[in-house]
Amino acid sequence: MPIQSLVTKILKPAAGLLVASFLSAVPALAGSYPSHPVTIIVPFAAGGSADVYGRILAQHLTAETGQSFIVEDRPGGGSIIGSEAAATSTPDGYTLLIISNTHTVNETLFPHKPFKLLQDFVPVAPINTSELVLVTRPTLGAKSVADIIAMAKKNPNGLTFASSGPGTPYYMAGELFNQLAGIKILHVPFKGSSEARVDVMGGQVDMMFDATTTMLGLINSGKVDGIATTGAEKSKVLPNLPTMAQTVPGYDAEIWLGVVAPKGTPPDVVATLNADITKIAQDPAVQAEWLKQGATPMIMTPVQFGSYIQGDIQKWAKVIQLAGLKITQ
Repeated sequence: MPIQSLVTKILKPAAGLLVASFLSAVPALAGSYPSHPVTIIVPFAAGGSADVYGRILAQHLTAETGQSFIVEDRPGGGSIIGSEAAATSTPDGYTLLIISNTHTVNETLFPHKPFKLLQDFVPVAPINTSELVLVTRPTLGAKSVADIIAMAKKNPNGLTFASSGPGTPYYMAGELFNQLAGIKILHVPFKGSSEARVDVMGGQVDMMFDATTTMLGLINSGKVDGIATTGAEKSKVLPNLPTMAQTVPGYDAEIWLGVVAPKGTPPDVVATLNADITKIAQDPAVQAEWLKQGATPMIMTPVQFGSYIQGDIQKWAKVIQLAGLKITQ
């Protein structure tokens, strides 16, 4: 037999064995995720709803997978600093990012930021959504939304509202109030929502919009006065408060949270994460606990979540355009 034919006869079975061995290993590799700790970047300050639910999610994912999911707070720049760090990380599923509607607002408010949400990230799964609540310092003397509007019209820029910075849901809720009510309440930005709450409680700032999940205890303890909630219907956890829309028609604001990964993250890893997060969100015990806090679990496929993000970008772009909001970077 010619030497070339002999070599071909020997190598073909060997090559077949190598291919078969590789193919049989692929499911095992996909199924091994995660094989070491995963970092979840929260681009907001500690104590806010993104930090709180990021840590809750990390605890459940750790229990679900047997690997550590570690939350790393990287606040600053209205979420841009931590988000950029996630966008430039290795796309292997071991760095994830918690996002909120701050990110969809920032697509219009900060057009020159160093990343694009749906170009540099892939949607993984939503977490939950909750309405906001308007609260005031106890000494303000306002008992209703109508009272605040009357005060603001009598003294433009005489009242102040706190937020964790431009682009955040708390900021946009305040500007939406200004726009729809035809008033001007002065914005006071803070590095994080925890600092903003402290100054509202201390009387340094008049009011703020905040997530019911983090403000509920302060309202019940009398440290702030609850005025109104921001959803289309009355809050289940603050049923004694009216909605903003009862006084300001068309008012509707909320905060939602979700998880994304850097562009290029393997689809099987995204699918695994989505399945695990969905399982957690569908757990009756988790749902009951979140509902007590005013948060409603959100369940979507990665594709559905991507469509939701795109729709929210368009929604807030219209609000920003109508309000004439501009932030200089």
